[in-house]
Amino acid sequence: MKTKCAYFAAMLAAACIAGMPAAGLAAQNKSDKAAPAAQPADSAAKPLLPGGASALSETHGDWTVNCQVTGTNKVCSLSHQQFNKQSGQRLLAIELTTKTGQDATGTMALPFGLALANGISLGIDDKKLDGALQFNTCQAVGCLVPVTFDADTTSLLQNGTTLKIDATAADTMQPISFTISLNGFGSALARTADLSAD
Repeated sequence: MKTKCAYFAAMLAAACIAGMPAAGLAAQNKSDKAAPAAQPADSAAKPLLPGGASALSETHGDWTVNCQVTGTNKVCSLSHQQFNKQSGQRLLAIELTTKTGQDATGTMALPFGLALANGISLGIDDKKLDGALQFNTCQAVGCLVPVTFDADTTSLLQNGTTLKIDATAADTMQPISFTISLNGFGSALARTADLSAD
């Protein structure tokens, strides 16, 4: 398994999903890092972040909340990334958006070398989720899988400890699993919904 993980790490170039930070995980519950925004004459019509910032990044456990204001558009998301400790290359990532804090949609980036036709399946702790998710495309960041979590699944994620991803290795057709820590997911989801509100 270590050889397989090393293979995947070597195959996945160090790049970022649009909107995701390149930096690794920071300390837990870090304070807002915000750059002051220029205040145009029509700033009342512009969606603002706390303190009038145009960008914000917060750490919630193993998850990060990011917001960016561009013109009249505000985009906020929560994300989790994992990196190879030796090479610094990213192994996998997930980025989600939510308006309500009850459900979430987004994209998961997984390493190259997986049997794409087999898709992936997800589980939360010991509970397997129904159905398989299909890959959408592969880009420099890895192979992308669109994900949608309804209110029931989001509740499980908020109360769980680990999101498990089951896939198939393309060369051996053997099963391979990845895990994502859910530490901080609940607070990151709620914060993203709060910041996304108009």
